[in-house]
Amino acid sequence: MTAVLVLTGTTSAAAATSPEAGRADMVTSPAAGALADANPKDAGVDPRPIREAQRKLEDWTAADAVDGHPLYSGATGVVAHDGKVTGKFAAGGAVRFDRDGNELPADEQVPVREDTIFDMASVSKLFTALAVMQLVERGDVELSAPVTRYLPAFGSHGKDEITVEQLLVHTSGLEATMPLWKDYPDRDSRIGAVLGAEPVNEPGTEYEYSDLNLIVLGELVGKLTGERLDSYIEHQITGPLGMHDTGFNPPESKYDRIAATEYQSEPDRGMIRGVVHDENAWSLDGVAGHAGIFSTVRDMSVLGQTLLNGGAYGDTRILSERSVRDMLTNRNQQFPDHSHGLGFELDQDWYMGELSSPTTAGHTGFTGTSFVIDPHTQSMAILLTNKVHPTREWGSINEARETWATALSRSLRVKPNAGADSWYRDPASDDRDSSSDRGFAPTPVTHRPIG
Repeated sequence: MTAVLVLTGTTSAAAATSPEAGRADMVTSPAAGALADANPKDAGVDPRPIREAQRKLEDWTAADAVDGHPLYSGATGVVAHDGKVTGKFAAGGAVRFDRDGNELPADEQVPVREDTIFDMASVSKLFTALAVMQLVERGDVELSAPVTRYLPAFGSHGKDEITVEQLLVHTSGLEATMPLWKDYPDRDSRIGAVLGAEPVNEPGTEYEYSDLNLIVLGELVGKLTGERLDSYIEHQITGPLGMHDTGFNPPESKYDRIAATEYQSEPDRGMIRGVVHDENAWSLDGVAGHAGIFSTVRDMSVLGQTLLNGGAYGDTRILSERSVRDMLTNRNQQFPDHSHGLGFELDQDWYMGELSSPTTAGHTGFTGTSFVIDPHTQSMAILLTNKVHPTREWGSINEARETWATALSRSLRVKPNAGADSWYRDPASDDRDSSSDRGFAPTPVTHRPIG
């Protein structure tokens, strides 16, 4: 496979004093200023788990004998460790099926490539959270402040005390979503409905994952900066980082590279391609705090490395190290099944697999995307699919998400309490892998030195 993700850059000063590459037994400083392709062995990782996972992920683009359809139409993914891309693939179709789920003629299909642009769905929430944290750094926003300080219209129905932080960690009490696209005639009335929504829970007492939280925060960013959210993110995040294939409402010039999503019947939009899949984001002109971002695996890898570097990539810094730590610190300790930083989910093994730990952060998107970073091991696993093409009814891809992240975890070297460095446990063992249990004993570890 031709390498396209060669990203050179300066090495940070911290890299010179960081622990041995590939070691996952201690928190490391950022390994490099920017990503670079590397042979897995040279990066200190075992290539075999990654290759095995890649074969499975590619096989899942083929029709299943029982279901009669693939797990997803197409996919592309990257795993990286210590600033080195140690695995990547592209498989399946960006455009592949007709409305009835039949394969299109070969000349009408479009294959997935490493530069295919995917609808990121709820992974977009991370960009909104980053924008909010930039405003916190500048002193324009306080996390503990009531949202009404910045958006007075939000204060109806007893929402006066809901804080910015509660929106970011989904404890505001707002309901999961509203059918804005169907119940309100235009953008202004839809935003008004969100700001005027009545809570379904007492703020701070329940975890309720809510698109409305991030829609409100998107409006907060616009109000305080004087820029619509898409413009602000381009100017302050994606543009400075060189993420030129990332943003809302991609231009027609990139249409041929965009993966299709669903044939949508309510509302009747036909095959969706190059326009956001989420109905509410679509009804908000494609720009909303909860959904609407499109991106590539290359660009998302840049974002992942930026966060692993503590907010900087090459010579560009978008956040301070302290802000990044704050974003990746659990704020939901009273809800142990819903560990959450500021915008980021934490320790969710249902898609983070064996890489999951209290320091592992990420998000998924309904269209079939996932973004996972682990500062402890300086690693990331990114998987982008268009699993809703041609329909959302073909089921979950969580097994694929988990497989990709677990492969990365099993490829990493660890240092046992005594003896030589080792790799991970026998995959047939029921014991959780050692990277997910920082205080592991060496006994369940299978020694698999890289030859």
